[in-house]
Amino acid sequence: MSLVQRGGAAAAVACSLALSLAVSACSSSSGAVGASAGASPTQRHSPTTVAPAPSASGTAGTASGSAASGGSVNVYAHDGPGQLRGAATAARSLVYVPNTLSNTLQVIDPSTYRVLATYRTGGEPQHVVPSFDLNTLWVNDNTGNDLIPVNPRTGMPGRRVAVEDPYNLYFTPDGSHALVMAERLSRIDVRDPHTMRLQRSLPVPCKGLNHADYSADLSFFVVTCEFSGKLLVVNRDATTVLKVIDLNHIHTPGQTSAHAAMRMGGPPVRLDPGVSAMPQDVRLTPDGTRFVVADMRRNGVWVVNARTTSMQGFIPTGPGAHSVYPDRLGTRLFVANRDGGTITVLDANLKKTALWRLPHGGSPDMGGVSADGAQLWLSGRYNSAVYVLSTSTGRLLRTIHVDAGPHGLCVWPQPGRFSLGHTGNMR
Repeated sequence: MSLVQRGGAAAAVACSLALSLAVSACSSSSGAVGASAGASPTQRHSPTTVAPAPSASGTAGTASGSAASGGSVNVYAHDGPGQLRGAATAARSLVYVPNTLSNTLQVIDPSTYRVLATYRTGGEPQHVVPSFDLNTLWVNDNTGNDLIPVNPRTGMPGRRVAVEDPYNLYFTPDGSHALVMAERLSRIDVRDPHTMRLQRSLPVPCKGLNHADYSADLSFFVVTCEFSGKLLVVNRDATTVLKVIDLNHIHTPGQTSAHAAMRMGGPPVRLDPGVSAMPQDVRLTPDGTRFVVADMRRNGVWVVNARTTSMQGFIPTGPGAHSVYPDRLGTRLFVANRDGGTITVLDANLKKTALWRLPHGGSPDMGGVSADGAQLWLSGRYNSAVYVLSTSTGRLLRTIHVDAGPHGLCVWPQPGRFSLGHTGNMR
């Protein structure tokens, strides 16, 4: 990877809404899809309850309200302000920005907001992902078919590792496997987490595989299929697809029409015929009772019951709902609405408490919260920018100019015992 010498600087609206959604159909697969390479499917890590049929009224439960039993648990208790552990304590404080259109990785000093370095990458670097053991940051060169290791002590990239179609990267909760979300190939590639040698693959029955998160007990994960409008429930070690949740037949208000989505270009033009949902990022609520799934066609977040893996509700947040990040205290979730240039703040009960607007608009995409919890960093996907916001007021602190197509930005170091992947799904 070569270094490009380049200079470097470059009201809260309170509302609370409980919304029922009308359900015309919500199907789930009854059969499991097994892994290839001779892996034996197993159900031992599966959730025990399947999704119930819709009620006679055709209406699912409300998404907000009191937390379910067990809500006193905070799955992000080890991710509190300043709680750095292990290798993260020796990491240099930096922000890493992969630029998909420029094929570069840019490194920002968060204390000065200056771009310190620009490195050439392979094709379409999508996300910068901390390894399970926090020793390495992996740049996902999606069409370049490689992963680039970055030393978090120095911020310097190393030699590329050949890996096919790495759109996104996750790790099993015991650290024994890396899970490559091979979006183009419609499969989860299970690899050695250190060498990235392929161990086996799990084909998936959908297109646009990209984002995931694990349950509170780390026994299974939910993963989104952007181009098929579906969610998958997969067992812990990615040997079996346990369930398919089809979002396309569930009605929600204010969704972007298929015609409008196609005119936008980009990912929507790759949608399967008849697809009306585009699920993106997925995160577990701090109390561990629900998964929140951003959907940029439906302009809000789906709420999935984490115990039953059944659909619980839907919350409108804003145009192009794309990413979800918990704060450092486990009391709020930040939802970036990419097409609206806004960030919706949800409290622990998933009630909307604020809507932060970028003063001049923008396209807030992926990012993360600073180690001290004071700042939310987000890439500006279509504006060649990085936004830094105050997590207490929502005020835009700085806009930093970067190369074209910034995407899965990683703020590092972050608190937590280990990384489950993405731009810092820490536990």
